[in-house]
Amino acid sequence: MNECDQSGELLRGCRRTIVSSEADLPSLSGLRAFSAAGRHLSFRAAAEELGVTQGAVAQQVRGLEEHLGLRLFLREPRGLSLTEAGRVYHVAVARAFSQLMDATAALRETPSRVTISVTPTFASKWLIPRLAEFTQAHPGIDLRITATERVMSFHSDGIDLAVRQGRPPFGASLRGDLLFPQEVIAVCSPQLVANQGGLLDAVALSRMTLLHDTHDLWPQFLEMAFGTELAAPRGLRFSQTTLSLDAALAGQGIALASRFLVQRDLDAGRLVQPVEAALEGGQDFYALLPRQGASDAAMRVRDWLLSMARGEVRQG
Repeated sequence: MNECDQSGELLRGCRRTIVSSEADLPSLSGLRAFSAAGRHLSFRAAAEELGVTQGAVAQQVRGLEEHLGLRLFLREPRGLSLTEAGRVYHVAVARAFSQLMDATAALRETPSRVTISVTPTFASKWLIPRLAEFTQAHPGIDLRITATERVMSFHSDGIDLAVRQGRPPFGASLRGDLLFPQEVIAVCSPQLVANQGGLLDAVALSRMTLLHDTHDLWPQFLEMAFGTELAAPRGLRFSQTTLSLDAALAGQGIALASRFLVQRDLDAGRLVQPVEAALEGGQDFYALLPRQGASDAAMRVRDWLLSMARGEVRQG
């Protein structure tokens, strides 16, 4: 004799264990039929809700009753009524279906997460001002922005997409799509050159404060713009281009930046271009994506970046 036969309490515990096994659960179709029939107290109305025949609903409910060994409905001339056991069971089944629907809805509403690695300047001067447009176009994507100058690892850093300057090819494992060609221009606050007639020649520029960043493009720019070396102007040095641009907006000097990064400030009159020349080079801006394993959401972010960039290049 086993332990379950030795005590009524133990026997009841064993029965509860057996009944709670997933293998002993009723069929989902039977529970759905019972839930609908219990709400409507009608096999016909339940059949209309579920998109099946009335006979199918009645058969599924009978199968459920046989499985449980209980009558759930009383079949009366005026329709159905729940037995006491059926009423208690219907409350529990309805609650379970409600929880399933809530969990499924929450799962579907969870946005797809995409982590994009960009430089601080690209983030502050181009991406962040356009985030409202991105959110409107892709409300189901949770975009995470990592702003860093350092070279990243897609795998170890958990990066889905990146924007970097460089020259292709970028390696067999990465796909690079051109966003913006490099076109470096000089910019400053309009108040800084208000008494200079707008454009500066080499002599006037030599009296100005030049704002440098880590790219240190001023020597190349001056050689290209004026074809001669200038007496070393005053200078301030910053660790990031975004800082030199903030200083330019504050009227502290003249900075260099890719045109697309400052186009909105130029259009709004917050910045002006005091030298007509533009320095072009091979360090263009690319969207980088792994060739294998990129998620659909990451591809949609990449496509949005390309669409925005192409639209702005055409306007320019």
